[in-house]
Amino acid sequence: MPASASIQDIGARYEQARAALSSPNPNLEALKPQLSQLKVGLVQLAMQSSQAGSDPTFMALQRNVTELGAEFSIKTGDIAAFERYLAQLEPFYFGDRMGLGESKVMYPLIGLNLLRMLSENLIADFHTMLERIDLEQLQTNPFIVHPVKLEQALMEGSYKKVWQARSEVPTPEYVFFMDILMSTIRNEVASCVEKSYASLPFDDAKSVLFFSNLDGLLKFANERQWTVSPAEKRITFQTAAEDARAFQGESIMKQTLAYARELERIV
Repeated sequence: MPASASIQDIGARYEQARAALSSPNPNLEALKPQLSQLKVGLVQLAMQSSQAGSDPTFMALQRNVTELGAEFSIKTGDIAAFERYLAQLEPFYFGDRMGLGESKVMYPLIGLNLLRMLSENLIADFHTMLERIDLEQLQTNPFIVHPVKLEQALMEGSYKKVWQARSEVPTPEYVFFMDILMSTIRNEVASCVEKSYASLPFDDAKSVLFFSNLDGLLKFANERQWTVSPAEKRITFQTAAEDARAFQGESIMKQTLAYARELERIV
């Protein structure tokens, strides 16, 4: 990008990068330097004119490039970068929004940020963010309603609703954080189950751990170093030294599945 690139030049480059990222199979490696060039170009423009910070065209372009960075970070799985971009977007999303109108991707990104907070168990931050969102949006906007209902399901200990929420995401990008959340829940449930049962049949283990297929369960079992018996179609959790531990019955399973009621206490 030329050292003296104009706002029109940067705007045109932004539109190209936006179109590339929105394509069915974006070339993320090629987009990374383009995003860096856009950010450098904005800094150069700000240095060239002390009035840039009050220019609506410049401010809108700055917001657009930051949003592009946030979306790029989700596609590349860079959670730390996503969090930084959303922090930069707060002045554009709350209060007077820097004098700009509402962005088309504002609520999808806020919803993703709420889901990130849930996946990282940042319950206090989650509720603080909800307080900054209009009540009407909390009740009707699908990008906000999804994480709100998800948090309610977690507090109720309703794992089934959490699992179903993965197939009800308002945009495919939500699946990224849903998978992180389900992984956290699955590992916590697994820790409880292996302390409560000597073994479980494949079908029961698959159900309680929310796997949709046997391959996923077997891979998970291997990661946790459980003993798998294909002949018996059963997973054994205990070592030989622990086999004498008494089976504690259905009440333990209920306690295990109620884990989500205490989710906010898990660090």
